[in-house]
Amino acid sequence: MIPFKAVLAAGALAAAGLSSGSAMAQIQSPVPVVAAGATLLTVSADGKSTRAPDLAVFSAGVTTQGQSASEAMSRNAAEMTKVFAALKKAGIADKDVQTSSINLNPVYGQPVIGPNGQMTQEPRIVGYQANNSVSVKQRDLKGFGKVLDALVASGANNINGPSFQIENADAAQDEARVAAMTKARARANLYAKAAGLRVTRIVSISEGGGYAPPMPVMYAKAGMADMAASTPVAAGEVESAVNVTVQFELAP
Repeated sequence: MIPFKAVLAAGALAAAGLSSGSAMAQIQSPVPVVAAGATLLTVSADGKSTRAPDLAVFSAGVTTQGQSASEAMSRNAAEMTKVFAALKKAGIADKDVQTSSINLNPVYGQPVIGPNGQMTQEPRIVGYQANNSVSVKQRDLKGFGKVLDALVASGANNINGPSFQIENADAAQDEARVAAMTKARARANLYAKAAGLRVTRIVSISEGGGYAPPMPVMYAKAGMADMAASTPVAAGEVESAVNVTVQFELAP
């Protein structure tokens, strides 16, 4: 049995020519009410803030080969054990190391080509290649280069990154928001003055944008340990950017 109040509510909606869905849509997306003689102005503006990063995220791993799949994986496991030990010795916490990929793929030999240039034998599997990589968060940026050298010395032959980040970027984001809103308000005042009007209120605000990592990227392969000096790394700055779209009401 349908409750009496529900019947009344449905009847009221039907009398108004609305369904419950359309009524909800109207509540969620209200149409701005503009005062008589007022004008709506929509302005977009961006704000930015920069900070020195306090976190570097990179990947490190080992690629090994063997005549059989088990041999390739066994060699890889032995080498990755050394990599994990090097990370721990460098002071990287367990929570900052996470396995990102484990791959095992066949290695094919060259096809056999006959005198007439036609392939007489399909490429055959001649071995297997195993790869294991971990994602690492490096918090001590001053010692970053030494950590990379230690990883290569331990057997890591694949290193990619880093991505410099701000671990807690809320303050930087808020600074960018304030800058964006200040610019939007100034721009609205400029338009209003040029039109002989004034800003009376803000009708709506929407936000876009976010955290932007710096451009420099380091890439390392086996052989870095042979370098006399520690691997140089420049952290630069990390930019937080926000774009706001603000709708203002203008009046005489």
